Amino acid sequence: MATVKEQTVRPREKPEHVRHTELGKPVTLLEAIREALWEEMERDPTVFLLGEDIGSYGGAFKVTEGFLDYFGADRVMDTPISEAGFTGAAAGAAHMGMRPIVEMQFMDFVSCAYEPLTNYVATSRWRGSGPVPLVVRGPVGGGVRGGPFHSQNPEMAFFHTPGLKIVYPATAHDAKGLLKAAIRDDDPVLYFEHKKLYRLPALRETLPNEDFVVPLGQARVHREGKDITVVAYGMMVHESQRAAEQLEQEDGLQIEILDLRTLLPLDDDAIVQSVRKTNRLLVVHEDTRTGGIAGEIALRVSERAFEWLDAPILRVTAIDTPVPYSPPLEDYFLPQVSDIVTACRYLAKY
Repeated sequence: MATVKEQTVRPREKPEHVRHTELGKPVTLLEAIREALWEEMERDPTVFLLGEDIGSYGGAFKVTEGFLDYFGADRVMDTPISEAGFTGAAAGAAHMGMRPIVEMQFMDFVSCAYEPLTNYVATSRWRGSGPVPLVVRGPVGGGVRGGPFHSQNPEMAFFHTPGLKIVYPATAHDAKGLLKAAIRDDDPVLYFEHKKLYRLPALRETLPNEDFVVPLGQARVHREGKDITVVAYGMMVHESQRAAEQLEQEDGLQIEILDLRTLLPLDDDAIVQSVRKTNRLLVVHEDTRTGGIAGEIALRVSERAFEWLDAPILRVTAIDTPVPYSPPLEDYFLPQVSDIVTACRYLAKY
């Protein structure tokens, strides 16, 4: 790899498919991620990409299409199928002053890099080795019939690891702003992208033309309400939105939806503030039930806002099985709008 001083951005015309922001066109979540990567690589020559098939193929979901031709092979690196190997290589590059961005073709296989991420990367700064500006990003989530090896949500496997940050956006605006913030952060960040949100037409947004970031660790009120707080992230923000619209129309309930955006660090203040407003809490996540973030949030709210609760804290999650291949079984496995509606109606009775 070239040294920091030797690296320069090639003076070529930016391909049409990464120029949406400048043209003022609405972008999908996937296009927002692509723009964030492109702009950060242009802004900072220490940023480079590595992962499986991200070069000439442009990535499994075409996030990095066109990057190799523009930035060159010294900044867009195809790797062998060895998640532990190229994650470790990225950690070494981060120690040498670079800002690597690792793409996992599917985040299910970040488990192969669990050892370097938890034992080495997460602890390095605390052991005196200096900053580790490393981002590991890739697709997660079910609903696309990918089966147990391409549909998992492994965020909680890393939630217990001090030293890591975990990001999980739900909108195009946040996807771009959070990724830019993650790339510029001096700590290692795991960045989860729900593949079902990648190209949804309904999620297209017109993003600011100027440079912007979304700070890590700050939740966002996705929908204002006064009756029940629903805490969610990723795909479940939009399923909760559909449920809230149904509940308002049929029951007159005003549901407040809090989009976590960042799981580590968790925005306790935003959660508690919303619970004090509505006095009822439902946590919704696509991850499986046991060990999911709902349990942690419930305990934190009980510690900080128990006296404000007028009803039990409920959770709507996936069930404790691997993700099924069968479409009907996967639908049964995943949280549905009807599950959220039922849980909110139960809370509203108190």
